[in-house]
This record gives sequence, structure tokens and C-alpha cells, in this order.
Amino acid sequence: MTDFAGKRIWIIGASSGIGEALARAFAAEGARLILSARNEAALDELAEKCGGARVIALDLGQSGALADAISRLDPDPLDAVICTAAMYEPTRVAAIDPAVAEQLVRVNVLGMIEVGRLCPKLLRNGGQLVLFGSVAGYVGLRGGQPYSATKAAVNNLAETLAVELSPAIDVRLVCPGFVRSRLTDKNDFKMPAIISADEAASHVLRGLKRRGFEIHFPRRFTLAMKLLRMLPYALSLKLTRRLG
Repeated sequence: MTDFAGKRIWIIGASSGIGEALARAFAAEGARLILSARNEAALDELAEKCGGARVIALDLGQSGALADAISRLDPDPLDAVICTAAMYEPTRVAAIDPAVAEQLVRVNVLGMIEVGRLCPKLLRNGGQLVLFGSVAGYVGLRGGQPYSATKAAVNNLAETLAVELSPAIDVRLVCPGFVRSRLTDKNDFKMPAIISADEAASHVLRGLKRRGFEIHFPRRFTLAMKLLRMLPYALSLKLTRRLG
């Protein structure tokens, strides 16, 4: 997709962070937006800045919520469905609150599976289904669980969908590095190559206008993580043990 003017795009997880920045960026290019997230008040405020985008409140962690939201959509095909929705709670495995871990899995994994199950039928032929994984899903790092495990699942899910749905649906995987947001504000360590949400949105738009499955950024960080993932475990585990 080289031009977003007039395109119907549904962003799930649009109330803050990259999702919000994406909404503003797409609106600036003339896209017709549908915005979803749990925070309806934030969506209403954002919609006013996005040319009167439609708002459909949605908690992806609730069973049946996505199907209900879909029932409220207009029947016309969408050009893209983009899901940035995610929960994040940095902690070590031994310190995981089981209730929090369950909610993370419900939103980040089961919710994304529902997007992959229900949303392709909403798209026109050749439309884009865009799932947000993460560089955190490349390798296991201390303090990243269970978030990084859920993102590894999303990365794998997107790969599967790309195989199952091609060529009718253009499946894309977005793997950001560190992006300033209310989620990364929870981190108490130095985040290498961190960028703003607006910078992240620019990377995503450029990537969606080009061919290719994965959009990852900033490359000065993501390429190093990809290299780490390619190493044999005997070496990669030794290196990751030294990281924060």
C-alpha cells in the first residue's frame, strides 16, 4: 500500500503510545480511521484530532469483546487492521504475580490470536493485517517475563498467518525496540537506542508502504538483537546473562 489517503484503517490499541502516534500519522495522510482501546475517553479526544475518526471501545483481554466490536463495524471492507494493544509488567519469573501473568497472556497472546482469527475476513483482497510483536520476543532476557514470552508468541503467530493467508492478505509483523511510552516508563534500567512514539510511527508507515514481512526499528539496536538470536545457545546465553 503506497498511499493511505481515503483508506479505511482500524487501529486496535490506539489510546496511547505507538497506537496513538500511528492514528495521528495516518490521519495526516488522509486515512479514514476506526480507533479502539479500553480508554474510550482518550479515544474520543484523539478522534477529534484525527478528522472525526470513529471510536469503538474494546478491551482485547475480555472474551468475546473483539467479536462484539466487529459487529458494530460498517460492512465495507477495511484496507488495514493494525493491532498494537499490549500489556507490560517487567519482572523476573520468580516474582510474577500469577493474576498479572494471566492477564498479560489474555491480552498479548489470546487477544492477538482473536485478531488473527476474526479480522482477515474484514479486509479487502490484498489488505494489510499488522500485528505488533517486539524485539523482546527475539531472545529471553532477564526481567522481561512474561512480556517477552508473549511477544515471542506474537512473532510466531504473525509468521504462521503470513503463511496461511498469503497472497489474499498482506500480513506484517512490527518489532519495535524501546519506544518512550507509559509502558517503558515502568523500566528502571537504561534503554538503548530508545526513540519517541512519533519516530516509531514514521518507521511503521514507511514499512507499510514497502514490500516485506517484518518492520523492525531502530535498526542500530534490532540488528544487534537479530545477530544475538542467530548465535548458538552456548554463546548467546553467556552474553545475555551479562545484560542488565
